[in-house]
Amino acid sequence: MSKAPPAPPSLQELRKEIDAIDEQVHRLLMARGDIIDRLIQVKQTQEVGSAFRPAREASMMRELVRRHRGILPLDTIESIWRVIISTFTYVQAPFSVHADVSLGEPAMRDSARFHFGFVVPYVGHFSAQAAVEAVAKSKGDLALVSAVSSRTPWWNALEADGAPKIIARLPFLERADHPAALPVFVISRVADDAMVTEVQMWSVRVAGWNADIARALAPLAEIVAVPDTAFDGAALLVSDAGTGFEKIKAALIQAGASVRSSALVGSHATRYTVPPNGSAKP
Repeated sequence: MSKAPPAPPSLQELRKEIDAIDEQVHRLLMARGDIIDRLIQVKQTQEVGSAFRPAREASMMRELVRRHRGILPLDTIESIWRVIISTFTYVQAPFSVHADVSLGEPAMRDSARFHFGFVVPYVGHFSAQAAVEAVAKSKGDLALVSAVSSRTPWWNALEADGAPKIIARLPFLERADHPAALPVFVISRVADDAMVTEVQMWSVRVAGWNADIARALAPLAEIVAVPDTAFDGAALLVSDAGTGFEKIKAALIQAGASVRSSALVGSHATRYTVPPNGSAKP
């Protein structure tokens, strides 16, 4: 006679398992805090500079994507880890987030809270230029500005040596219904060896810019363009994701534009696209 299958666990038993896991998670976060406290002491003696490490953060997010499974949405994991990273960065070296709200305050605030939580102070500004200027005057703050449109060429202020640079593009994981879908650039000062350089950002000033040239460049790079009356043309923010800037520059000239100046103004990690089935891919 076959044995009856074991009875499923009761709700009380399952809740005890959840409570035990919650306690482990809390204890591990406190243990992480203890390590950060020791790290702070090391940094005070070694003076290594800013606590921002874009390359390390990108590596951590990729590892999260690689190992994630189960019913918990990947967006939730992204937000939890972003807030953990940002909060512990804030503990190491307090900073504020300066956000350009000129193109819509609710979406920008959602992006800031999703990626940095509520511990990091949030400061709204009515232009990208004002947000960038606030970061330039600070010791370790960062700015969030739109990555897809602009009213002014705020990136010109990033050209000088020692100026803040673009260090990231958020959200790192992209999907159609992302809860913080607004594409934003993160601007701050970080050590050169902490940058991730998979996508290079270039400030380019051209004469003779028009719609035909924009269409010719579209297959090669993402471009934000605003009128530049000083050159009777346009100021461009060009995202080079591996095409090579010299090739992009040559395409501009071939299409009829004159390149007046160019400067590297930052870089960021390659983004991950999450298709409807939920498995992320670069």
